[in-house]
Amino acid sequence: LVSQLVEPRQPEVVTDEIPGPQSKAALSRLGLLQDTRAVVFAGDYQKSVGNYIVDADGNCLLDLYCQIASIPVGYNNAALLKAAQSPEMALTLANRPALGVYPPKDWSATLEHAYMRVKPKGLDMVFTTAHGSDANELAYKAAFMHYAKTQRGGAEGFSTQELSSVMDNVPPGAPDVAILSFTAGFHGRTFGALSTTRSKAIHKLDIPAFRWPRAPFPQLRYPLDKYSEENAAEERRCIAETERILHDNPMPIAAVIVEPVQSEGGDRHASPQFFQALRSITKEHGVLMIVDEVQTGCGATGTFWAHEQWGLETPPDMVTFSKKMQTAGFYHTREMVPDQPYRNFNTWLGDPSRALMTSAIVDEVLGRGLVEQARDTG
Repeated sequence: LVSQLVEPRQPEVVTDEIPGPQSKAALSRLGLLQDTRAVVFAGDYQKSVGNYIVDADGNCLLDLYCQIASIPVGYNNAALLKAAQSPEMALTLANRPALGVYPPKDWSATLEHAYMRVKPKGLDMVFTTAHGSDANELAYKAAFMHYAKTQRGGAEGFSTQELSSVMDNVPPGAPDVAILSFTAGFHGRTFGALSTTRSKAIHKLDIPAFRWPRAPFPQLRYPLDKYSEENAAEERRCIAETERILHDNPMPIAAVIVEPVQSEGGDRHASPQFFQALRSITKEHGVLMIVDEVQTGCGATGTFWAHEQWGLETPPDMVTFSKKMQTAGFYHTREMVPDQPYRNFNTWLGDPSRALMTSAIVDEVLGRGLVEQARDTG
């Protein structure tokens, strides 16, 4: 039945209000088991198709936001359904491996097809994980371990004092080192990621946080051609303040994380010149640059990765992804690999079933010229 779905020509609303009675009934049942206060309505995913989502009452709505920027090629896409029904998918679902110790024999081929054919320039490795917050969290860990290794002069091994103090969560084993983020940025809700999230107070209230600094993100005025001088001055101000923090912050900074477009923070943009200057000062101060492409990756901005439009002379050190890729992780250089195994690690380290879906998504995006379509239509 799903294969026979045809995308409608326009939305259709059949109830007096949304959510309608069937959605309300479904949410009432669900509310006995989970908190449903953020839920908009209950979806009917057997009837949703293309750009249209159908709810439990049969309302057919144009999904302009692709849920939470997380539906890449529409509902019930034929290529994705085919991948979901393949023998390879059945095998990975029935035998989910702990990828860090027992990867499938063809895992490298899966990585190549799902991730590496769209890898950001200059980043030749990928760390796979579960979701966007997780991707940022593990990128932070990579940054901290890289910083510590640099402080040790590249020497391997740890001192007796480091091994002892870390069990009490104090220096030198647990050093005071920071990640710098920007005002209004959003990087997730796990502990480390939440400490860099600056979009809404409700996300952060009551949760202990690291005392990490934040820098101002440019607040541009529109139309851009009318306020070009004012916007250039605003970006220079933000770069100057960022550099001051990198130089003067009492806690050393291992990395800066930035979104190409602050999405949850209010659709806030900056020019390529701003990001070029940011890359320049991070290099000058020996600080890593992490680009959070969880929202912007997978072609929606007119390039597969939004930061490709910045024209950087040297690539970021890490690029995180999730949402429309339907899986998560971060691209990185070999320099970001810890000096010992099991340090940046968890049981699953991603999921082969999700990687198979990512392969199908990338096939659709590249094969149908969707990046070019996004670039041309704006």
